[in-house]
Amino acid sequence: MKESKEVEVKGLLKVFDDPKNNLKVMAVDHIDFTVKAGSLTTILGPSGCGKTTILRMIAGFEKPDEGEIFLGKERMNDLTPHKRDMSMVFQSYSLFPHYNVFDNVAYGLKLKRYPKDEIHNKVMKMLDLVNLSGMENRMTNQLSGGEQQRVAIARALVVEPRLLLFDEPLSVLDSKLRFMLCSEMRAILKKVGTTTLYVTNNQEEALSIADEIIVMKSGKIIQTGTPQEIYYRPSHEFVADFVGETNFLEVPVIKNDDTSTTVDLYGKNVSIYDPVSRTQGTTCTVILRPEAANVCEQGFLPCEVMESCFMGAYQLYVVKVIDKLIKVKEYNPFNKLIYHKGDQAYLEFSEECLHILSSN
Repeated sequence: MKESKEVEVKGLLKVFDDPKNNLKVMAVDHIDFTVKAGSLTTILGPSGCGKTTILRMIAGFEKPDEGEIFLGKERMNDLTPHKRDMSMVFQSYSLFPHYNVFDNVAYGLKLKRYPKDEIHNKVMKMLDLVNLSGMENRMTNQLSGGEQQRVAIARALVVEPRLLLFDEPLSVLDSKLRFMLCSEMRAILKKVGTTTLYVTNNQEEALSIADEIIVMKSGKIIQTGTPQEIYYRPSHEFVADFVGETNFLEVPVIKNDDTSTTVDLYGKNVSIYDPVSRTQGTTCTVILRPEAANVCEQGFLPCEVMESCFMGAYQLYVVKVIDKLIKVKEYNPFNKLIYHKGDQAYLEFSEECLHILSSN
């Protein structure tokens, strides 16, 4: 494989005309980000946030209105797509139905006029990498969705791109197959070491596959961080709500110092790590993930069980603390004490699981 290159995007802007309403639509709003060489970065956000437009500008299918795109130290803006040394895997896979697996994977090598023996060796090696050895003579309509996805990955990788782009490649698959393929794809991509930019609107997919996640909303980057940082330490209410489930607790600030804020959490004073300067007497938003709390006989906050529902892997509770409804997920409820609607209990959690949003 060729040496992977860093991707750098500076001040990228894309505006589309909406002829139906005679308006300008800001698809991508002056964004900056870097994808480290050899890393797997995910752009995550709801439909219409601009993530696919970014991918298409990097690939050369759309021209930015402003901004620059670099692969390594080379500026990409004026290069046509076939000169950018990138491969793209689409949502629809875009396999050739009249070609077998071998010819689909070999297509890019044939366009580059590689010798026949070298094409054969490269294709067979790539099919082995994606666990499709022995299937080279099958037609693509004889393959499962997961196998078709592997063919698309093999075809993209066999030409040894310096950058690999994925546009929601698993969105048509069911959740179990998507999870399995996420694991396989991550293993394959880390093994070959190709710099990868991966677009999805599926939170679990992004968390499971990425080294770093870029969260977008309405054409802007809201937060960038590792999957753990995005999930446990979201900076913005949108990120906390979009990535997983959470409880938002509006509580008053009692005291603030350089590294922590003490809040009044329903009658209990709690000190939470917080580098943001806050004024005593104002309110802040504290988040608590449902799986970080438990309902028990003794605990931190007295509560009343308002809902109790068995969900298989977990028992779902909604409890009321004073006037606030809080969702709780207790995993592996087998042989545990189950509380029912109307029961009096306590809400228990570690204070380390609390996080204060820096902005709303």
